[in-house]
Amino acid sequence: MRATLAALTLFLQSAITLLSAVTLLSAITLLSAVTSPASALEVSGYVEAEGSAFLQDPLYSGEVRDSGSFSAQPEFYHEFKDGSSLTFVPFARVDSADDRRSHWDIRELNYLYLADNYEVRAGIGKVFWGVTEFVHLVDIINQTDFVESINFEEKLGQPMVNLSIPGAWGVLDLFALPYFRERTFPGRKGRLRFPLVVDTDKARYESPDKERHVDFAVRYSKSIGDWDIGLSHFSGTGREPTIIMELNARGRPVVIPYYELINQTGLDLQLVAGEWVWKLEAIYRSGQGESFYSATGGFEYTFVNVLETGIDLGIVGEWIYDDRGENAVVIFDNDGVLGLRLSLNDAASTEFLAGLIQDASSSSRALRVEASRRLGSSFKASIEAWAFFDAPEEDILYSLRDDDFVKLELAYYY
Repeated sequence: MRATLAALTLFLQSAITLLSAVTLLSAITLLSAVTSPASALEVSGYVEAEGSAFLQDPLYSGEVRDSGSFSAQPEFYHEFKDGSSLTFVPFARVDSADDRRSHWDIRELNYLYLADNYEVRAGIGKVFWGVTEFVHLVDIINQTDFVESINFEEKLGQPMVNLSIPGAWGVLDLFALPYFRERTFPGRKGRLRFPLVVDTDKARYESPDKERHVDFAVRYSKSIGDWDIGLSHFSGTGREPTIIMELNARGRPVVIPYYELINQTGLDLQLVAGEWVWKLEAIYRSGQGESFYSATGGFEYTFVNVLETGIDLGIVGEWIYDDRGENAVVIFDNDGVLGLRLSLNDAASTEFLAGLIQDASSSSRALRVEASRRLGSSFKASIEAWAFFDAPEEDILYSLRDDDFVKLELAYYY
């Protein structure tokens, strides 16, 4: 009992410390904005309580069965009289189980300068590329914050200088990325991890400059009628590490992330044709072992106003393919996805999404369910659930075979 109370006390103290740090940083930005000649100032964000319940006991030594956490993400937007703006979005989480999930990050801290024919954004930012629902192959600017979620959609802030040139011919975006962010991985007490904890302190790089290697990226995008087209190229340190295993000085096996220099060319297409939406993402990458290509694509068909109830029901079908096959370092390399999206279109913005992912070359399957609903004008409740079935030993999902879980979130927005 004393141990439990001590752990709870330490958890609460850590939560107060980290969230106070976020508040302090936010207050500094707010004070700077208030004392400057501004034409507009916006303050928003959220605080959130989260609980994760796993349906099976931990599989690996050290793992804690269930966990709870608190997070905060304030956002400050300051617009100057000349139209330029400053955005600051810090983030912090305190987790009861995994020390690595107790972390903080600056998601965004950048200055936007607007000229007549171009705009420049400098600082720390987030950029999203992609059109498909379940896997985003072309989305390579930001690193994945893997301790936040296993859906690869949560990203770390990326230092960058972005020059954007819009025109009737489309939009050209140029990026210089002067600092690399390493992927986060669960610690020894965290669930949803490999049998061996990834030793992030011993991360290796192909570049002698390590995290200070300057990466470059370019993207051209244009809408032509019902088509949205994006072409991109990235050159630099790959965001997706190769996981290597070796023995440490004591002769014990350790798992280490290795970040190679890569070149990746990407294509994303989307066609809206009535109730049909057709999507495609494809990449060709060199530098990470043998050159390979990967693609994901499919459709979404929406039944609008089903039985005149105001409800929209969408059917999603996608396929994910990676040319590396069994040598791929990703979870899904030859998988089909069948999904269902439900939007009630009510005042509470109730939404539901479910997807069943089936490996084409084995019996391995995964089920993902998400739902959310606003509670009043300031609160939002969300649920996320994952279940993993029949993964063979050689499948990456085999390490998650006892990690079926349900996660509940309650957020207050301001």
